[in-house]
Amino acid sequence: MTSGILNIVATPIGNLEDVSWRAGRILKEADFVLCEDTRVTKKLLDHYQIKTPTISYHQHSGELKIDKIIELLRAGKNLALVTDAGTPGISDPGGRLVSAVRAELGDEVKIVSIPGASALSAAVSIAGAGFDRFLFLGFLPHKKGRQTMLKEIMASDYPVILYESKHRILKLLAELAKMSETSGEKRQVMVARELTKLYESFYTGTPTEILADLQQDPNCLKGEFVVLIQKLRIKK
Repeated sequence: MTSGILNIVATPIGNLEDVSWRAGRILKEADFVLCEDTRVTKKLLDHYQIKTPTISYHQHSGELKIDKIIELLRAGKNLALVTDAGTPGISDPGGRLVSAVRAELGDEVKIVSIPGASALSAAVSIAGAGFDRFLFLGFLPHKKGRQTMLKEIMASDYPVILYESKHRILKLLAELAKMSETSGEKRQVMVARELTKLYESFYTGTPTEILADLQQDPNCLKGEFVVLIQKLRIKK
């Protein structure tokens, strides 16, 4: 017997207009929407007058919540998994749920991707040439393992893309500036802030230059950041 369907639905990273017709239909037809923060998802659902009930699923959800979701799928329910912003499974707990569902239900369940907005692809699309291959590291660890990953960034021959919050963006740029100075490995950095939103901004320069730009205006420290790092090309 085939179980239900788990739809992995991409939602806007800021601009509520960035919902595909397909995503809207799936959210409307689902029996439940699984979401990181029900309050955040409710704003999106209300905007499109979608009445589907929600169930919370986030990084602190335990095995009991996962078991509940699996039982809903086993009962033939049609579920839509969303994240607060962007595509589930990219630097959020969606991947853990998908793995658990696959392990438990195998071929009994149908898992469907409903593609759409992603901060990663949005940033790459406006970065220009040089990002046809890159290393994506998501959010860096706050403490343990952070220095190891920073060294990996500086040693990478490929461009590196990170996500960073407003609380640590200055720290990250200062670390990159220090490591660049110490190692002599020059890096160009691009920082995309508040993508698709009213105050979308894009900064390009060395870590030191962008650090100075952001420090000049406290408003520039609001929102979410995508950081793109690549070796500085020296023109001959």
